[in-house]
Amino acid sequence: MSMKMRRSPQTALVLAEFLSDEQEWRYGYDISRNTGLKSGTLYPILMRLAEHRMLKTSWETAETGRTPRHMYKLTKDGLRYAREMVSVAAAQAVGEPAFDGVGL
Repeated sequence: MSMKMRRSPQTALVLAEFLSDEQEWRYGYDISRNTGLKSGTLYPILMRLAEHRMLKTSWETAETGRTPRHMYKLTKDGLRYAREMVSVAAAQAVGEPAFDGVGL
C-alpha cells in the first residue's frame, strides 16, 4: 500500500499482544483488556493494520441472542511486520539508565 504505517508504542503493544499466540483470532475487547488501551486508541490501530493487510478480519458467527463480534488475526505479512516492530520497540526500550547514582 502507498500509505506509510505509523510506528507508535501503542501499535507495538497491540502487535505484541498478537504475537503472544500468533495463530489465534482476537477480539477487540480482549486486546483492549490485555493491553490497557482504550477503544479510541485501539480500534484506529486495528483498522489501520487491516487497511495495510497486516490483519485478517472476520465476523464471529453469532450465538443465539448474542451480537456478532469482530475478530482479528495476523496475516503472513502482518506476522513478519509484528516481529520486526516489536523487536525494534524492545531494542529502543533498552538503554542507559537516566540516573545511575554515580558521582554523588
